[in-house]
Amino acid sequence: MWPQSQVDHCLNCRGRFTSVRVRCRSSGTAQPNSLCTFVRMTEDMRSQRERMLAGDWYVPDDELAALSSRAQLLSQRYAELGKPDPAAAREVLGELLGSLGEHTVIRPPLYVDYGSHLHVGARTFVNFGLVALDVAEITIGDDVQIGPNVQLLTPVHPVEPEPRRNKLEAAKPISIGDNVWLGGGVIVCPGVTIGENTVVGAGAVVPRDLPANVLALGNPARVVREI
Repeated sequence: MWPQSQVDHCLNCRGRFTSVRVRCRSSGTAQPNSLCTFVRMTEDMRSQRERMLAGDWYVPDDELAALSSRAQLLSQRYAELGKPDPAAAREVLGELLGSLGEHTVIRPPLYVDYGSHLHVGARTFVNFGLVALDVAEITIGDDVQIGPNVQLLTPVHPVEPEPRRNKLEAAKPISIGDNVWLGGGVIVCPGVTIGENTVVGAGAVVPRDLPANVLALGNPARVVREI
């Protein structure tokens, strides 16, 4: 048995073997195997933000809380300025997001975790109420159409109760290709990539990648035909 007090996480599967154990995705058990590459707790000097950006398990701290608070304030300011001063609203949106393409329209309200990890291409239209939880990078391509109340969710939490009680979190990036159309209420799950030109019907839940040039419907979203 690997010494519990000496191991932080497996670099390959990101499983942890501390007192808040989770399963190792290489072996599917709560024990390490030959595929696991461990980092000892005393050797990992990264901040929680650095761990978050690397896709490893982390625990939210004051630095991350401050960055999130900044994003909430900018989001609120963007919503307030939307109608009375569109030019000023655009400046606030550019300050909030990691990148913003020309002639892109995002109708407020917009809900983000940090904003700086959200990248939106050119000529994209986002309708009211987008939830983009950008703990990991969210990339939205050019000429994308996003319906109202769409959710792009990068965070993941342990399934096992004890590490979840200890507030461990992680995240997986989401990528939306050029000219994709996401219908109203679509939910895109952590780690998903949607290929260019694909259409996802209203209310669909997308737990896994979708190829380019298809129509996908349902929960879970399934490809019904090519387009």
